[in-house]
Amino acid sequence: MRPIIFVTGIGTGVGKTLVAAIVTEALSADYCKPIQAGLEEITDTALVRSLISNTRSTIHPEAYRLKLPASPHIAAREEGLKIEVCELVGYLSKLNDNNSNPLVVEGAGGLLVPINENETVLDLVNALNAVTIVVSRNYLGSINHSLLTANELKRNNVITAGWIFNDHFMAYEDEITKWSGIPKIGTVPLSANPDKIFVRSQATIIKKSLENQLLANKAIVNYRND
Repeated sequence: MRPIIFVTGIGTGVGKTLVAAIVTEALSADYCKPIQAGLEEITDTALVRSLISNTRSTIHPEAYRLKLPASPHIAAREEGLKIEVCELVGYLSKLNDNNSNPLVVEGAGGLLVPINENETVLDLVNALNAVTIVVSRNYLGSINHSLLTANELKRNNVITAGWIFNDHFMAYEDEITKWSGIPKIGTVPLSANPDKIFVRSQATIIKKSLENQLLANKAIVNYRND
């Protein structure tokens, strides 16, 4: 089984899905968001599928599709369900078995979002032994949120490939990379309506830096660049 690349963020609405699409495109990887909470608008899986241009990537279905746009443990409870980390690990491991593509997994919200009453997204990251990419958006307060996320990653010995920043409110990237000790992979500029062309162009820009950081962390061993 190939190592899993887990895209997490410093909170909700920071651009994880767009970054996950760019990473998926850059690596011609497979993609899965195992927990979707909220079905009223386009799902993250459907959005990523609409943004990918290459023909190698497989966009996998979610393990859980929950109606309520809320924390997964609450959304699941509303439907009489309980999400277990061990079940998610089994689901993602099957997707990743005997597969030549890297697997990009998008988390729900931030690291400490509860999956059930006892487990969080961070527990899933640890159980998968995943290499993380952290998405930070430039907004007032993001330095604090970014460093809190970085501290949790370090405290739990999570292998982190680097930051991908987005938006254009000031430029916090240097401060966050310096204080966190986590390298910067790249920055995605603000786009009102990102499409396939935008995703493909941004994938090209970050590709080399992304591959270097993932190779350094043995996340794409024997990765084929053909």
